[in-house]
This record gives sequence, structure tokens and C-alpha cells, in this order.
Amino acid sequence: MHDETGPARPRNAPDDHPALPARKTGVLLVNLGTPNATDYWSMRRYLREFLSDTRVIEAPKWLWRPILHLFILTTRPQKSGAAYDAIWNRENDESPLRTVTRAQTEKVAARLKATHGDQIVVDYCMRYGDPSTGSKIQELSDLGCDRIVFFPLYPQYSATTTATANDQAFRQLMKMRWQPAFRTVANYCRHPLYAEALAQSVKRAYEAMDRRPDALVASYHGLPKEYLERGDPYHCHCHLTTRLLRERLGWPEGEVTTCFQSRFGPKEWLQPYAVDHVAALARAGKRHIAVLAPAFSADCVETLEEINAEIREAFEAAGGERFDYIPCLNDDATHIDMMEAILNVELTGWI
Repeated sequence: MHDETGPARPRNAPDDHPALPARKTGVLLVNLGTPNATDYWSMRRYLREFLSDTRVIEAPKWLWRPILHLFILTTRPQKSGAAYDAIWNRENDESPLRTVTRAQTEKVAARLKATHGDQIVVDYCMRYGDPSTGSKIQELSDLGCDRIVFFPLYPQYSATTTATANDQAFRQLMKMRWQPAFRTVANYCRHPLYAEALAQSVKRAYEAMDRRPDALVASYHGLPKEYLERGDPYHCHCHLTTRLLRERLGWPEGEVTTCFQSRFGPKEWLQPYAVDHVAALARAGKRHIAVLAPAFSADCVETLEEINAEIREAFEAAGGERFDYIPCLNDDATHIDMMEAILNVELTGWI
């Protein structure tokens, strides 16, 4: 992923001019984040960074900080650590999110190298945890990247995801004397190759089943309802994604439903809640359902553990008989096709 060309004195520069790295363009993929391990202190550090983000928790600091430090960070690390431990990649000693994001990065890098040669350096970072956003922007700059395309891997826009990822990048730029030119990639839920990739994943999953599910459920990460009321477009983008997927599949209205998972705290969140929704489907006679998670670009604890445990259990407890989870797009070729297409547009004029 890194350029190995050493620094050199610029052409026509005086002999005493310091050596500079060759001029490059950087591409930085960014995902939510991951703890470095599943023990209490690793989880606490990760959760503290995540839950201290005012984009994620919009409560007044004077109210939220005591709750966070006195209650949540004393109990939640154990519970979250157990969830991560259940899906941990033990071969690489890391979370699946990091494994998948690295694989995506390597495949995007190979695609761009085949097209553009060594002009582009591709890497990845996390909004929370390691590798950090700031360290990777600095690293790209040190490698000679005076232009960087910053690509948050969130199909639907939310202030809690895309905006906070951009915020963190801009904080790093504020520290730099010699800033690179910087472009951020917008949400891409409308991109035709995104709907195509989702549709292909559904078709492959259905072809591998011995019978067609009674319902397809698109489960998105939840959001407090008040964020929608303040103008966050995430709710609309989720329903748009479901509609575009259904249309790409050529299915009639009602055959793909939308729900929201990962509710946290006592406030009302976007509805229907996933656990209630799948239970209602079971009670309505839908004995076999398939679930996919279009808001996630890579499988993670919310998909591998929450969907396959809590949400599955709610469905089965209500009388459901078969529950199939359709994996995220991860490093599938159709997903890489979409990333490459988006990046080729964003790189226009720089290559």
C-alpha cells in the first residue's frame, strides 16, 4: 500500500535543496473503528473515544460525561468485549472490521495501480482506534501525497458517521503547516453500482438456498429520532437504499422491508426496531427470512454478533424457523468495482 520511492532533490533545484519525496496522490479509506483487543481496558479506551464524540452523543457534556464515566465505562466494556470476542479474527488477532477494511484497501490499490501506475498511494484508517485518521493523513503527506481523496465508507450520510469522519480529518489538517489538497467522498447510496452490488449479493444468497425466504429485511444501524428531527438525512437515505435495491431486483413493493438495529439508551430511536420487526414477521407467518445490512460496508460486531444473535433470537422466539444472514459487501468484486468507479471520478484532474 505504501510507495517505496525514496526522496530526491527537485529538478533544477540548487545542490543544497533538501530532498523531497516524489509527488503523489493519496487515497484514504476510512471506517468506523475497532478496539485493539477484547479485554476490559482495550474496550474501555475504544468506547471512551467513541462515546465521547459529540457527533454521536449530542447530549450536553455536563450531563453526559458523568453518565459515561461513572456508569457506562464501568460496565459496558465487559459486555462489548464478550460480543467482540465471539467474532474475533484469532488468526490475525484483530476484529473482522479491520481484516475486511485492509482487504478492501489492497484490492482498491491493485485496481488503481493497474490503471494509473505508481501515481497513487492507497491506505486506510479508522475514525476511532487504530490506525488513526490523523496518523494516516500525516503518513501520506510524508510519502509525498500533496493531494488526498478521503473516502468514508458509509453509503448513507449521517452526522454520526460521515460528518464525524470528516471532522477528524479536518482536525489533522489544522495541525499541518503544509496541507495537502483534500477531497471528501460524499455518501453513495444513490450510486447505481452500489444498488447493483447489493442486488448481486442477494441473488447469490438466494441461489444458494434450497427455498426462497418469505421476506427480505434490510436492517440499518439505528439513530435517535431527535437527530432526524434536527435535519439528519440518514433515515431518508436508508429508505432510499431499500427502494433502489428492490427496484434493482425487480421485486414489487413490500417484498423488502426496512428496520433499525443497535438501539442504545432510553430515548426513542428510528423505528421499526429490528428485534420487534422480525418478531412481527414471524407472528405474521413469515417462517423463513433473510436479513442484510446495507449501512455497513464491512462485516463487524453489529452484523456478525448482533444480527446473528439478538435479532435472530427475537425471530426464533416469535415462531420463526429459518433465519439467513446475507453478508456485507466486504471485499466482493462488485463492491470494489463501485469504489473504483467513485474514486476515478474523485481523482479527475489530479491524475
